Amino acid sequence: MRSGEKLPEKPQVLSGADSNHLKRSGMSPITRRILAINVLALALLVVGLLFVGQYRQSLIDSELAALNIQAKLFAAAIGEAAVGNRGSKQHVQTERARQIVRRLSLTTGTYAQLILANGKVLTDSRSLGGRGGAVQVEELPPPKTDNGMTEKLSNGFEGFLRRLLRDTTDTTELSVATKIALNGEHGTAIESQTSGTLSLSVAVPVQRYKQVLAALTLTTDSRQIDDAVFQVRLDIFKVFGVALLVTVLLSIYLASTIARPLKRLAVATEQIRSGHSRHYAVPDLLARKDEIGELGNMLNVMTEALWQRMDAIERFAADVAHEIKNPLTSLRSAVETVSRIEDPEQQKKLMSIILDDIQRLDRLISDISDASRLDAELSRAKMAPVDLDGLLETLVDLHDVAIDDHGIDLNLIRENTGEIVIQGLEDRIVQVFRNLIGNAVSFSPDNASITLRISTEDAWVKICVEDEGPGLPPGTEESIFDRFYQERPDSEKFGTHSGLGLSISKQIIDVHGGEISAQNLINEAGDITGACFIVRLPQAE
Repeated sequence: MRSGEKLPEKPQVLSGADSNHLKRSGMSPITRRILAINVLALALLVVGLLFVGQYRQSLIDSELAALNIQAKLFAAAIGEAAVGNRGSKQHVQTERARQIVRRLSLTTGTYAQLILANGKVLTDSRSLGGRGGAVQVEELPPPKTDNGMTEKLSNGFEGFLRRLLRDTTDTTELSVATKIALNGEHGTAIESQTSGTLSLSVAVPVQRYKQVLAALTLTTDSRQIDDAVFQVRLDIFKVFGVALLVTVLLSIYLASTIARPLKRLAVATEQIRSGHSRHYAVPDLLARKDEIGELGNMLNVMTEALWQRMDAIERFAADVAHEIKNPLTSLRSAVETVSRIEDPEQQKKLMSIILDDIQRLDRLISDISDASRLDAELSRAKMAPVDLDGLLETLVDLHDVAIDDHGIDLNLIRENTGEIVIQGLEDRIVQVFRNLIGNAVSFSPDNASITLRISTEDAWVKICVEDEGPGLPPGTEESIFDRFYQERPDSEKFGTHSGLGLSISKQIIDVHGGEISAQNLINEAGDITGACFIVRLPQAE
């Protein structure tokens, strides 16, 4: 963790009910949603297919058309063979008409009636069995067999479907069709029967020399049509059952690949939240090679980062306590001593120590406060293009204008020409280089030179701050960026720096996606001639 980072705001924790919900087994909400969506789409398709009214109506129309053709043939046969003359009038010969109706109805299997113009039924195929007889022959039903519970369930289901899927059709009475036929037109009739089937009828005129003598009606039922439609629907239900089973199984499998690992991740994060040790770990899902695997990996990385941040916060708190405790101890000792000393000169010295400790505490608290706010500020602020070359030139000009008691010369050397722009926060970039320049000034001897060297390397900008001081102690190239690290010149008054300047600078550079490092400058003889701080920042695209 970088210096100055603060604890994040306390998140909303799970309640006891929510925590118990994670541990409960059963179908997850994601599984229910996947099942509902997949089954709903399939159900809508099936519901649409169940209403095959158009198909049924086409079958009815085809049956009526066939009856109409048969009726025309019957009527033509009766008009040619069963119509005689009685005086000046034509009449239907009853016996011949009956024979024709009997033979044709037996051949086609339809119910036929011949109705005279006065409404009298001349002949009825149901009453015609043999020559001159009235015998009605019906086939006996097959014997019933008991095939067990399976057949009973099948028959019950079939009956339920028939009742459920019973269709309704607009009906017309046969008498109306008969009147139309007696008027010389072709009429059709559809009547509902008590059994639930339909009675399909056609009525055609029987005429001779354009004189309507009678009306012939042919009637059949819709049992074959209903059976055909029902069979289609039954086949659809069978396909739907298989498709439903496959859909449910695939949905459960799909949901398990999504919901189960997500639930594992939720349970693991809840254990990490409520646990007091680090032995809880997020499940390793990298083998999935998908977004959930990436989520598991990111949660692992986040968890490790949180533990590191907590460790850094603890170290930061310990460092702050230590740094504040030193001046407080000195201040307490001075205050206790000044009350027991009567010498004015000694009291004056102790008061001077107390004042220095108070100033040191004030400076330390101000730097700690700035460091603690820095992380939040950097996360909220919006970066903008920064002219780095112009920024460094301005810093050099300000140094030249300022009064320098040590006579230090600040130079800017450009190793590349052209505009150099980065994406960043200008105020914080200025703070970094002011810290580095101030640090170089404090370690440089009088009348020395400090050089700012700027260059570009591919997509990076490199800035070197070189001084002519004593250089860095061996092995401190990295530790100098730690919080509260202090390595000050002997001539400098103790407590004038908090040791957070370089740490804050590193934090700012890290947020900008850059790097900062330090090294000694060594001449050809192998001697240290100064120190060099190197800052590398990405150029703006």
